[in-house]
Amino acid sequence: MSTDETTPIQRVRHPFRARHVQLLAREPISPGFVRLTLGGPDLHGFTSTGFDDHVKLILPQPGLEKPNLPTMVDDRPHIDGERPTMRDYTPLHFDAAANTLLMDVATHGAGPAAQWAQSAPIGQWLGLAGPRGSMVLPAHLSWHWLLGDETAMPAIERRLAELPAGAHAVVRVQLADRADQRAWHSAAELDVQWGDSLADAIQALEIPQGDGFIWAAGENRAMAELRRQLLAKPGANPRRMRIASYWKQGEAAHH
Repeated sequence: MSTDETTPIQRVRHPFRARHVQLLAREPISPGFVRLTLGGPDLHGFTSTGFDDHVKLILPQPGLEKPNLPTMVDDRPHIDGERPTMRDYTPLHFDAAANTLLMDVATHGAGPAAQWAQSAPIGQWLGLAGPRGSMVLPAHLSWHWLLGDETAMPAIERRLAELPAGAHAVVRVQLADRADQRAWHSAAELDVQWGDSLADAIQALEIPQGDGFIWAAGENRAMAELRRQLLAKPGANPRRMRIASYWKQGEAAHH
């Protein structure tokens, strides 16, 4: 890995914005995922500049056609009335001309967001808040490691779409169900493997020379162990990696 002690990450803050959007379409894309199309005039001006951005999906409170949206009070988001169910998701693709946003939702388990994603009527209103900030990582780096479990797949897919020809991307994904694999494409040279153990997959990798970056996301404890595993490798540079906790075993709404 590069011996440069600086990080290529640029942090970008966005003004807080919450919107009402409608569920326009639902497409099952594998046994464990559906792809939602959200849209509406409130999406005008939506900004997401980082491939692993997250937005809060705000489900409608019982008895309301549209959920109450958060507003900033003393520099903190505040919602009047009953607190709605909110979950974090990666915005996969925003079409500014159509004012539509694609979002993949895992349907494993019996959580309220997974149930809603599978059964909500087309046309139902919901809320969308954020993103409040972005991690912008240059796409021109010579190599990229993209690692994670199922929850990391939307960010990985978005990143692969951004990478240019000449870049090299190593992708390792841990899946509970191999039927959730994706046929990803990228202008970059791809090395993609799916497996049962991310830790085992990383054990076989050597950090290359040159200007690169390691990105990973998944379960909290698994990512802590993965970080220790990566930092033990020759050439590791903690300023050239981002290891994110997307969920925590036994805890709802963790981020």
